[in-house]
Amino acid sequence: MNGALLVAGATSDAGKSVLTAGICRWLHRQGVAVAPFKAQNMSLNSGVTPDGAEIARAQLVQAAAAGIPPEAAMNPVLLKPTSDRESQLIVMGQAQGGVEAGHYRRGTLLGVVLTALDDLRRRFDVVVCEGAGGIAEINLRAGDLANLGLAEPAGLPVLVVCDIDRGGVFASAFGSLALLSPADQARVQGFLINRFRGDPALLEPGIAELERRTGRPVLGVVPWLAELAHALDAEDSLALERPPPPAGGEAALEVAVIRFPRISNFTDLDPLAAEPGVRVRYTADAGVVAGADLVVLPGTKSTVADLDWLRGRRLDQALVARGRAGGPILAICGGYQMLGERIVDGVESRRGELPGLALLPVSTVFTEDKVLARPSGSASAFGDEPVSGYEIHHGRVSRAGGEPLFQVSATGGAAERATGGAGFEEGCRAGAVLGTCWHGVLERDGFRRAVLSWVAATRAIDWEPGSRPFASIREARLDVLGDLITRHVDTTALTRLIEGGGAAALPVVKTRLVKTRLVKTRLVEARLAEARLAGGGAGLPC
Repeated sequence: MNGALLVAGATSDAGKSVLTAGICRWLHRQGVAVAPFKAQNMSLNSGVTPDGAEIARAQLVQAAAAGIPPEAAMNPVLLKPTSDRESQLIVMGQAQGGVEAGHYRRGTLLGVVLTALDDLRRRFDVVVCEGAGGIAEINLRAGDLANLGLAEPAGLPVLVVCDIDRGGVFASAFGSLALLSPADQARVQGFLINRFRGDPALLEPGIAELERRTGRPVLGVVPWLAELAHALDAEDSLALERPPPPAGGEAALEVAVIRFPRISNFTDLDPLAAEPGVRVRYTADAGVVAGADLVVLPGTKSTVADLDWLRGRRLDQALVARGRAGGPILAICGGYQMLGERIVDGVESRRGELPGLALLPVSTVFTEDKVLARPSGSASAFGDEPVSGYEIHHGRVSRAGGEPLFQVSATGGAAERATGGAGFEEGCRAGAVLGTCWHGVLERDGFRRAVLSWVAATRAIDWEPGSRPFASIREARLDVLGDLITRHVDTTALTRLIEGGGAAALPVVKTRLVKTRLVKTRLVEARLAEARLAGGGAGLPC
């Protein structure tokens, strides 16, 4: 097999990332050399490749589904929002500074994107490209890099994923196609219906009518599986609207995760949710924070702004009271910086020196260059359990007390850092409060279970750790995604689409404008008068 495909969506969070991973897994299991690709991603969930490049977490997991190491070419452009109007721009894995929405230049980046895609297509049999947002965002078409703005110059056939769980799936599919120009419509070769619950036979009349009106096939109806709601590292916080249920039944340990406005790398908590008897809840409620067995402050792209938000909701008071009372707290990256004594930020917020929550004896100074590393070592505070992770941060944290959380054995290409300790120590523990710059540390089974066992002992709760490695859970989930493609998608048609490049000539879908007449003023007044008489003057016509 040889070719490429763009998996686009009718909406954001339609399941593009999951189905792209599933297609990669299906091809990989057939012995096809396949690579994932997303030209431009906007996500606060990112990771570090083995060669020290920063790309979106979704592409890291898609690479795992394809059975290959991740690399910068798989996500050449990454935007990490720092506010409603500004994002940090990352090109080929390296930060390039901030850009405003109105000053985003497509021309130069299109060349970078096409070069990266061409490189992958030379080295792999098939490249499965993932689109971004909705395909019919016509206000963004002129500057599009990830959807039809990519499909056109790269000659890609397009498959549109539609989320039936939202409702209105046929209108979404038809309307998305009808809004496109004839040239863009010609790229769209079919649809996939995702997240269906029930008997697929109920959809058959609607599918037949959609195919008749558009001239394009529905290649499959993919069912909703609860265990797949969190099967892939999500791109954005929309996924947090569907929190995972406790693994293995009723929860014994309650974990509260602070849901910052600019929360990043919340996939760090996926391994906790996979442990039997652990419930993970994302919250902004001080009462939940006070009552949880473990509170986690995750990463954030805007440390100072989210610290202001924390204080505005009085969550700072709940955290300080909890820390002083010996309630377990784990803070990661930006959350770790917040728990220190001071933050000096002339880079992200540019607000200079500010006080932290003073639960840990550390200080943070932001610098222009970003640390991108894949360190490893041992958790000296937890029986020297092996630990590893990845670092993505501008803030350098120095420790002036407490004890180190980790002893570092390898830095994995980290930029120069300030540890405030022996130079090979990382993180801080003071009482029941833990902090680290390392993302991904909870994926190490021994360390994760040691932390949860410590929480259970501290809270006098009877809890038994699981025995299944998280890596095997993730692999099994990827296999389930591959099975979904095999069982619920017309793989013969999908193969033909990948190899044929969308050569089939398909009809252009047109819509008619319907003129409406204005209702006469007198008629409206009469109905309002009737409503007032009937309802004592308070009613309005339905």
